[in-house]
Amino acid sequence: MDAMDGGAQRSGLQDPPGPGSAEQEGVPGEWDGGEGPPEVKRSQPVFIHSSSRQLEEEPRASSLPSIPNPFPELCSPSNSPILSSPALGQGPPREGTSHVVKVFGEDGACRSLEVSAGTTARQLCETLVRRTRALQDHSWALVELHQHLALERCLEDHESVVEVQSSWPPGADSRFVFRKNFAKYELFKSNAQSFFPEVMVSSCLEANKSMAHSELIQNFLNSGSCPEVQGFLQLREAGRKVWKRFYFSLRRSGLYYSTKGTSKDPRHLQYFADLTESNIYYVTQGKKHYGTPTEFGFCIKPSKVRSGVKGLKLLCSEDEQSRSCWMAAFRLFKYGMQLYRNYQQAQARLSQPSWIGPTPLVSAAPATAPTPWGPPRSPPAPLQRSVSDNVLVAMDFSGCTGRVIENPSEVLTVALEEAQAWRKTTHRYSLPAACQSSPLSAAIHRTQPWFHGRISREDTQQLIGRQGLVDGVFLVRESQRNPKGFVLSLCHLQRVKHYLILPSEEEGRLYFTMDDGQTRFADLIQLVEFHQINRGILPCKLRHYCTCVAL
Repeated sequence: MDAMDGGAQRSGLQDPPGPGSAEQEGVPGEWDGGEGPPEVKRSQPVFIHSSSRQLEEEPRASSLPSIPNPFPELCSPSNSPILSSPALGQGPPREGTSHVVKVFGEDGACRSLEVSAGTTARQLCETLVRRTRALQDHSWALVELHQHLALERCLEDHESVVEVQSSWPPGADSRFVFRKNFAKYELFKSNAQSFFPEVMVSSCLEANKSMAHSELIQNFLNSGSCPEVQGFLQLREAGRKVWKRFYFSLRRSGLYYSTKGTSKDPRHLQYFADLTESNIYYVTQGKKHYGTPTEFGFCIKPSKVRSGVKGLKLLCSEDEQSRSCWMAAFRLFKYGMQLYRNYQQAQARLSQPSWIGPTPLVSAAPATAPTPWGPPRSPPAPLQRSVSDNVLVAMDFSGCTGRVIENPSEVLTVALEEAQAWRKTTHRYSLPAACQSSPLSAAIHRTQPWFHGRISREDTQQLIGRQGLVDGVFLVRESQRNPKGFVLSLCHLQRVKHYLILPSEEEGRLYFTMDDGQTRFADLIQLVEFHQINRGILPCKLRHYCTCVAL
């Protein structure tokens, strides 16, 4: 196994020097001091020495008055964001120079940003959050998308954006996409054991029999190390469109597969890929582009592979949980403790609201919370100022207009009254007053970020899948079958489920329900707010709403 883990053994013999080696002809492009200059071949560069006349003319040129260049970007490629763009394949980025990076939104809109060579993905996301005035959290991500290969991956917070862009081939259909990714740090949270099923980390459990499964996984995550993952995957054979099932094992020395098909014998394991010099991508349209047996494909793309399908190592798992396990293990294997530090820094930024500059000033809910039957009262538009503890105030929106609560003791009283009023108005079988039913309450949900209008069921599942198959990710859309109904699409256990919301009218009063009138709400906003606090008939609470921002 030692020889197997280290890869294929190489013989100690060295190839004899060929006719074009340096031992026979010397180093190309250098003169060895013999008689006459060396013979110059067409494939060799020629070094041109500067003449003495040119050296004499330098002081004369410097004595002339300096005239500013009106077009420095055209004459200085090193300072030009166009001529020195790494996307044109002119080598790695240089420090101190600015580069132009294009970022696309999910709606196809594009925005060009000028960044430095050391700008990270997290810094670029923070800039885009400020400019789009989006809600600030660590779920915003920058996605590297290769449309011609149907591959995408989420950049880690510490990765250099310019360096990633410089690896793209010239003219390739590659881009950065700014969108949500709720699954980015989900593996470090309390339900991390769901990412690593016991059947896929059985070797680790056997070596640590005294530890429970959850404790073992948490120890791996806290130390930034990767557990040994094993399982069956479909592999596309090189040069063919045939997929075959193999047994794979991920170890600290690399990724291995069994040469005997489904055999688990360690003697049959062969080295498959070096993940330290590769990136792991999701395959978005596997059946269309590669003929994958399932929709749960992923790809190992070596860094030296710039374009084309040749060199890609395509794999396919049986379900989403298996693919998530492999992808999480690959990230831990490659980045290790750096990935955990990124998560800790993201959590620290959440606890300090001023980490990004201008943020909404008023972020508190109304003192009297909207009940399932009360008309919704939207808080005032947020003011874009820097947040500090000295400027946050308590406000009361129970009246016609909002007011600032100056007495600290009154804040507690209003909070208790709010909780009491909420409990009194959440009884079942209660109906709103006739005066509370209005066209405004029936259409105000269109202003909410979780409402996506009339999109299809397939587009909904793709949108939730792109933004992370995490428990509680949801959106509300119009029903295609029922013209007056709505659908709540919710992710639970990495599957998207759809719940029909029907409007009903009784005694001239309009309400919305998901359980045949057992629980009734005056509008969709109150329905969503209720299930963000209570699970109700849903398998889990509503945690994250899918949203798309316009760049």
